[in-house]
Amino acid sequence: MSVAFRREGDDEHMEPKFERPIPPGPNRVTARGLAMIGAELARIEALIPTLSDEAAIKVARRDHRYWSTRQSSAELMPLADGSKVAFGCTVTIRHNGQTRTITIVGDDEADPAAGLLSFTAPLVRAIMDAEAGELVDFAGRPDAVEVIEIME
Repeated sequence: MSVAFRREGDDEHMEPKFERPIPPGPNRVTARGLAMIGAELARIEALIPTLSDEAAIKVARRDHRYWSTRQSSAELMPLADGSKVAFGCTVTIRHNGQTRTITIVGDDEADPAAGLLSFTAPLVRAIMDAEAGELVDFAGRPDAVEVIEIME
């Protein structure tokens, strides 16, 4: 049999396991986001000793490395004063005729379905530093988003 058709074992054909990608840029967090990172890290630390499956242990250790890195690089941001759109504030906007309330948070805390948008999201970048009543450009359209209200 030709060497080209010989397999040494199944391990060489398994899909490689990669580290969890860390979002580029600063790791800005709210107090809630920092607590969430700490809770996730504590949960994983409690889980690892209970695992016996080698694959599950590898996944848990990978997650532990991710959350440890996120905790050590976290930058707790000061509370927004509500005078302009800033990290941590809640903003009511009107976009495409729809009114929506969003809270600006860090990457790990973001949950768009719950109205929690990352400070790196394009919509948030467009409205950052705007004041209530201001119209801002978005997605190549002038005055596409109206900032209605800013709450701390």
